[in-house]
Amino acid sequence: MSLLEAAGQRIVSGRTASTAATYHRVPGMTNRRRVRFSSAAVWRLARCGRRWEGRNIERVQVIVPEGFDDPGRPTGGNIYDRRVCAGLAEAGWDVLVTTVAAGWPIPGPRARADLARIFSAIGDGEVVLIDGLIASPAAAQLLPHTGRIPMTVLLHMPLATALDTHHDASAQRSERVVLRAATGVVATSEWTRQQVLTRYAIPAHRVHVARPGVDQAAAPARPVRGHLICVGVLGRHKGQDLLVEALAELGDLDWHCVLAGPLDRDPDFVEQLQARITRLGYGHRVRLTGVLTGAALSHAYTTADLLVAPSRSETYGMTVTEALAHGLPVIAAAVGGLPEALGFTAAGTRPGQLVPPGDPAALAAALGDWLGDEHHRHRLRAAARQRRSTLRGWGQTTQEIANALTAHLGPY
Repeated sequence: MSLLEAAGQRIVSGRTASTAATYHRVPGMTNRRRVRFSSAAVWRLARCGRRWEGRNIERVQVIVPEGFDDPGRPTGGNIYDRRVCAGLAEAGWDVLVTTVAAGWPIPGPRARADLARIFSAIGDGEVVLIDGLIASPAAAQLLPHTGRIPMTVLLHMPLATALDTHHDASAQRSERVVLRAATGVVATSEWTRQQVLTRYAIPAHRVHVARPGVDQAAAPARPVRGHLICVGVLGRHKGQDLLVEALAELGDLDWHCVLAGPLDRDPDFVEQLQARITRLGYGHRVRLTGVLTGAALSHAYTTADLLVAPSRSETYGMTVTEALAHGLPVIAAAVGGLPEALGFTAAGTRPGQLVPPGDPAALAAALGDWLGDEHHRHRLRAAARQRRSTLRGWGQTTQEIANALTAHLGPY
């Protein structure tokens, strides 16, 4: 799904058929969507003359990693960035999106130089929303501009909470400096906000929360009994290996499992996972599908019996709310923001079950209860359907982002 498609817009001869925003080619553009600026690609969505809850229409420059608009990279961060950009434009903001190439959050010298040039070209007082993946390790490039540019950092995951060993101490020190110097910080969960407040001692009024939204599904799930699904990048932090180990204890029960997500981010992990599946003789029961998006993902949710989210680390868990939007119950690790995403029904009931993180035996017990107890399944399915009415949409997320962008504006 492209940025424009996320806003429900249709490209017509370089413009969009939309009453909310108009798409303009940037001078020098060689096709409808891209132009090179240093090592960046730029999109422009222009203002449409509406107001945002009584405020004058704002202009915002959004800086995100390259590939955020690539449907082959459906990470939670990419989807969130895409939907927020489209939502702000549809609400009447003037949105200029710049994508920065390189392997953030471990950029090389050229990427740092490109980022410095991008910020040097931004005018005094221009409102900037920058993805934390870029901002956190880039204190040297950003600090010279914080006095003249109101910069809000969109923090999907603090570097200090990431499991990857390449998030070294220097990057975490940089993150501390950047977040303290920023005009504001937007965390994508209350759990992340508390991490920022605890680790970095930033004034609480400058750290906002804008949880991801979700699109309501047209109909509740029509489950295939014993059909389990786990959605996310195949990597250690997502815990698919824990799920396979849990299933190793349940070979005598009737189940099949789909692991949906990119297979190329951690090839060693995927190779070891596939080898373990083969050793267990589960090649016919555990299927690695690769990326599922759009109608294919919706169909997978609709026909599944249960979503399993066995992550070792998670700041929110958008797949959890996506599943719940389809009326699909969830068994999830009680880690990070996953309990927040699972939430409660209006009556205070969990639409699923939380298990200790990193514990295959506990996960196996929860799955065994699900597969073997019809009353348990009926109760959680009813709660999942009820939870649909309490899920938040992307419009609310956009509103909270807009409020954060304008909350601390002053003379620059």
